[in-house]
Amino acid sequence: MPAADVAWMLAAFAVVLIMFPGLSLFYGGMAGTKNALNMMMMCMSTLATVSVVYVLFGHGIVVGDSIGGIIGNPSGFWGFLGIYEDPGEPMVSDPFWFAFYILFAAITVAIVASAAVGRMKFSAWLVFSLVWVTLVYLPLGHWVFGGGWMREHLDFHDYAGGTAVHMASGMGALALAFVLGPRRNTQMRPHSLPLVLVGVAMLWMGWIGFNAGTAGGANFLAQYVTLTTLLAGSTGMIGFCLVERLRDGRATTLGMCSGVIAGLVGITPAADGVDALGAMALGLAAGAVVAWACTWKTKLGIDETLDAFAVHGIGGIVGSLCVVLFGYAGSPAGIEGILFGGDWSILLAEIAAIGATCGYALVMTFVIAKVLDKLIGLRASDEDEYDGMDLSQHAETAYDAA
Repeated sequence: MPAADVAWMLAAFAVVLIMFPGLSLFYGGMAGTKNALNMMMMCMSTLATVSVVYVLFGHGIVVGDSIGGIIGNPSGFWGFLGIYEDPGEPMVSDPFWFAFYILFAAITVAIVASAAVGRMKFSAWLVFSLVWVTLVYLPLGHWVFGGGWMREHLDFHDYAGGTAVHMASGMGALALAFVLGPRRNTQMRPHSLPLVLVGVAMLWMGWIGFNAGTAGGANFLAQYVTLTTLLAGSTGMIGFCLVERLRDGRATTLGMCSGVIAGLVGITPAADGVDALGAMALGLAAGAVVAWACTWKTKLGIDETLDAFAVHGIGGIVGSLCVVLFGYAGSPAGIEGILFGGDWSILLAEIAAIGATCGYALVMTFVIAKVLDKLIGLRASDEDEYDGMDLSQHAETAYDAA
């Protein structure tokens, strides 16, 4: 492996790390002025909690020797011991991969935080994030990435985490919001759309590192998925804004930003399996379907505040199904979509993977939240919620009005 591969992977790691302040700005801008800092802290704190879990036992659960196809051996990489031998030549080795996988896990948990804006105690969030990554993300990571039953027995396709990252976080956010209940003031509007736009730009840049870094080096696959990631994010804007225009009579900045994220979520499982036209069709479909799905929370009566369920859960499902439909036989993945004569068996495998991921994440998150609510209480007091989470949980305010 040439030194250029190592250089690219280190650069990819750096831009993926930018996704954390990017997500903080994206979600923080959508929160009210009294809850912006709390939302940002919840997103950033996942780097701390997940890093501890991952070093102690998390990596073993994901990639350790499989125990019945359900989890890896938790002691397999305890403390990251035994990974520090210098290979003596330029190559991407274990210390890098272990760090890269931490970012995958931490950003998944950070997305779930969107469901708790304005009403969850920060201390309770820290406990919840530790338990959630352990009982939800790590087993799913083993199923999808680490040799678990889905990887071994289902011929499904997931390039970079449409299942374990996006569907899991979307369903987790829905379940957490259901347990927490609605905010006292559900009329709170996004307080800074410019921050939202800056956050989306940082996330888009990080997504290139996320998808192209998954290629493992400075190679053709990295270039290929960079193109498809760009195109899907771009047409995601179009799909979301078209639905807004038809439904509400106008397109919005928030809709445009949400459409970008929907397209990027959709392309994550399919980036190596569609061509340019397929990527654009996928982004358009993801943006449009997500815009429609954002209206579901009102009908469901669930205050899933920042639409992680729609954007990540439904967007991930759309992307997984689109690779089945639009798969390009000449792509690195070599998948021929059923619209072009491909085998229908891949659709059944994809549906099975979607069902298993969504069902597990939804049910397990509900159980975790219910149990923790009984044990420690998840919801902040009425007074704290009225004062805002920034002041009541952190004794700070995002803006000084004096």
